[in-house]
Amino acid sequence: MKSIRKIAAVSILIVINLVWGFSGYTQSQVSNKYGLQVIKDITILKQQTMLDSNKKMLNVRENIPSIILDLRYATTNNFMHEKLYPPVKATFMRKPAVDSLKKVVEYLKEKGYGLKIFDAYRPYSITEKMWEKVKDDRYAADPAKGSGHNRGASIDLTLVDLKTGKEVQMPTGFDNFSDTAHQSFMNLDSAILKNRNVLKTAMEKFRFIALSTEWWHFYLPNSSSYELLDVSFKELGRLNKRSK
Repeated sequence: MKSIRKIAAVSILIVINLVWGFSGYTQSQVSNKYGLQVIKDITILKQQTMLDSNKKMLNVRENIPSIILDLRYATTNNFMHEKLYPPVKATFMRKPAVDSLKKVVEYLKEKGYGLKIFDAYRPYSITEKMWEKVKDDRYAADPAKGSGHNRGASIDLTLVDLKTGKEVQMPTGFDNFSDTAHQSFMNLDSAILKNRNVLKTAMEKFRFIALSTEWWHFYLPNSSSYELLDVSFKELGRLNKRSK
C-alpha cells in the first residue's frame, strides 16, 4: 500500500511540474508583432507532448519508409530560388497527421501509387520570409495568421507511379501560382484530371482537406488547434531520438 501511495505521489508531482512549466511559459511568452505566440523553445514543445501525445512532431520518413522526399526548400528548386532550409534529410508532422498519412499510403499502394513530399513542417520564420515575396494568401500563408505548415498539420505532395518511381503528370509543377493549379480548374487532359482526383480522393478519405488553390496542398481539419512552431529541424530530430 505504501509503495502504491509513493508511486501516486510521484506521478502527481510530475504532472504538477509539467503544468507549472507550461503555465510559466504561457505567462512569460511575449506575442510577436502580429499578436501571435510562436514556440521557439524545443523544451516547451517537449512539455506539451508529454501532456498531449497528439502534439508530438514525428519524423515522417521513419514512420512511413516508402515515402519519397523531395524537400524543395532545402534546395534552390523553389519559387524563392534559394535554400530556405539547411541541408535536411527528414521532415516532420504532428502524430495524427502521420497516422492518417500512413493510411493514405496503404490505400494508394493498392492502386499502384506512392507519395512524394515536397514540404511538411515549415518553421514560422520561413513563412515570414515567403510572405515578403508573395503577398497573396491564395499561394503563401499570411504570417499574421500563421500556416498549417508551421503547426505541423499541412503537407505538400504528389503521386508517384510505383512501377517507375516517377511522378505522375499533374496540372502544374509544385508552387505554380496560377489558376491552373486550382482544384477547380478543368481545362486539362483527362489523364491529368484523373491523377489529381486520385490524390485528392485518397487524402480526403483519411481526414485531410484539400486547399482550393493548390492541388498539392492538404491539411488536417483541426490544424488551428496546434501551436505555431519556429524550432529547427535539427532540434526536432534530436527530440525524436530522445523520445524513442
